[in-house]
Amino acid sequence: MVRNEVDGGVAVLTLSNPPVNALGADLRAALDRALAEAIADATVRAIVIAAEGKVFVAGADISEFGKVRRRPLLPEVLARIDASPKPVVAAIGGAALGGGLELALACHARIAGRHAKLGLPEIKIGIIPGAGGTQRLPRLIGPETAFAMMLSGEPVGADRGAELGIVDAVVLGDLVPAARVRALELADAGRLPRAGDRDDRLDPEARAAFEARAADAVTREPDAPNVRALAEAVRACFDRPFAEGLAAEQAAFAPLVDDPRARALRHAFFAEREAARVPGLSKDTPRRPIETAAVIGAGTMGGGIAMCFANAGIPVTVIETEEAPLQRGLERVRGLYAGSAKRGSITEAERDARIGRITGAVGLENAGSADIVIEAAFEEMGVKRAIFSELDRIAKHGAILATNTSYLDVDAIAAVTGRPQDVLGMHFFSPANVMRLVEVVRAEKTAPEVLATALDLGKRLKKLPVAVGVCFGFVGNRILERRSRAAERLLLEGALPHEVDAAVTAFGFRMGPFAMSDLAGLDIGWRSRKDFGGRAPVADALAEMGRFGQKTGRGFFVYPDGARAGQRDPEVEALIARTAAEHGIAQRSFTPEEIVARLMYPMVNEGARILSEKIASRPGDIDTIWINGYNWPAWRGGPMHWADTVGLKTVAADLERFARETGDDSQEPAPLLKKLAEEGGSFGALKAA
Repeated sequence: MVRNEVDGGVAVLTLSNPPVNALGADLRAALDRALAEAIADATVRAIVIAAEGKVFVAGADISEFGKVRRRPLLPEVLARIDASPKPVVAAIGGAALGGGLELALACHARIAGRHAKLGLPEIKIGIIPGAGGTQRLPRLIGPETAFAMMLSGEPVGADRGAELGIVDAVVLGDLVPAARVRALELADAGRLPRAGDRDDRLDPEARAAFEARAADAVTREPDAPNVRALAEAVRACFDRPFAEGLAAEQAAFAPLVDDPRARALRHAFFAEREAARVPGLSKDTPRRPIETAAVIGAGTMGGGIAMCFANAGIPVTVIETEEAPLQRGLERVRGLYAGSAKRGSITEAERDARIGRITGAVGLENAGSADIVIEAAFEEMGVKRAIFSELDRIAKHGAILATNTSYLDVDAIAAVTGRPQDVLGMHFFSPANVMRLVEVVRAEKTAPEVLATALDLGKRLKKLPVAVGVCFGFVGNRILERRSRAAERLLLEGALPHEVDAAVTAFGFRMGPFAMSDLAGLDIGWRSRKDFGGRAPVADALAEMGRFGQKTGRGFFVYPDGARAGQRDPEVEALIARTAAEHGIAQRSFTPEEIVARLMYPMVNEGARILSEKIASRPGDIDTIWINGYNWPAWRGGPMHWADTVGLKTVAADLERFARETGDDSQEPAPLLKKLAEEGGSFGALKAA
């Protein structure tokens, strides 16, 4: 796992633990042995640590967390590097993340390739750096800057890393020769630069800047133990010598590993990675080339999808039926890009390049040369079937035909074509140019290479694609419909809109269901229910009154003078009471805990049905969809993981009670949930379908 080659007085230790050189126990032990050998070898004057592949080290092996870890532990390996009498230089050819960057920071110098990424993302999985990152990085680049970098968890590129002082140099060619030269320079210089010696960065002015940023971070996330722990660990840089600071970091790190939030975030991390693997779809499945695209519809969704292609460097044609809506859509896109350039998130040159990749056209015949066509027209089956019937005639052989429908039957859409094998769903989430999630809907006759191509395309567009099956609403919206139904029932039973929203935001969502409905527009759900024969007595009555939410200043809440935050409305509360009386429903008060259970347990139940029907391959796919598409708090791990933490016996028993109390048979525990509850099982233990 570590190749040791000595030449010209330099031992080059090359890590090889594909695919990302994670610092698991075997690699740590191999590296520790190679370091000891190189230090003891009289012919070796200096050491370079390099790595095979496109990644330097992507971090520790987090699958070891929560288990008995084998020695040497990473801090012990890094202590050997730090104390080495011979210079050790890191040659960072790709991503150095988490423990990978901590490994590089323990070295006496760092040489980076132009594509290197440097970061400490531990905050995103509920922990903090635990192998010296909180002590070495502040001494290298300053405590405020280091704290901000660890708090965001976002990596920086090689050039920015050089500006900050994380790396000594960025080279365009072969890294190892440059690292060898630097290592020999340090050997000739005598005294080695060690991170623990850089207390010159810890003056009173630096402390004041750090304390201000730390206080703000803790205030913003008072319930996040890892944020407070990160602040305490960096504070130890000022209050304790380096060795004691390392011990303080470990003391702060250890309890976080078993914290429920950290376990949930680790689950979310692994679930997202696992979602990329579709059961039954070989990694060797051929892919179709995607060099050009067409998007049908220049509305908000169509324009956002077109931006995704333009951002990825793929020319795209936006197609409308008339010139006026086309120009409005293109103007909206230009405005979004102008705003990005003004904020500095892209350069003016990049703005112009992206706009230049988007062409507008009137008429479906302009989709004829595209490698993929994505339909983003009105959510009505007749409209979509008419479009696909035309695309079947117009699109070139081998083109992928995708619908962005969020509810409709993709098999029924594919059936109007003579090439159903080329048809699938690509359900982008709004705004499409911002949201990561794409549900890739595999229809009955979708060819494997079409599915594989769509999944790869999603990654190319910097999205998070998750494969799902065909049903009404797929995974995300099907579960959302259950929550919406439960929320409406809560109103009739006596909970008020502001009480429901307060319980949901306290649970961790950024918005409650009724504020979200007002933001999206009550008319959207109203039209959808009329199309599909659904009924929501309170929401429908509000829509019939012209109360469409924020855009009309009135919905579940009122928005005086264009306010963004809604206020309680006695008219709505009186309407709810009248509607409940008309339906013969007795009203009572609910605790926040009861509200959460009545909203979330039906979602879990629907997730169990989705798994049984193989619409989703695994519980983690459902969690990934809800975290990335619907704002489920990541630190709760998604609805299926959260249900495991509550206990499936509790969930099933309460659902049985809800069904009895409401007379709603749909709340009876799904067969899979009931089986797991009876057996003492969990969703987390299920195998992929």
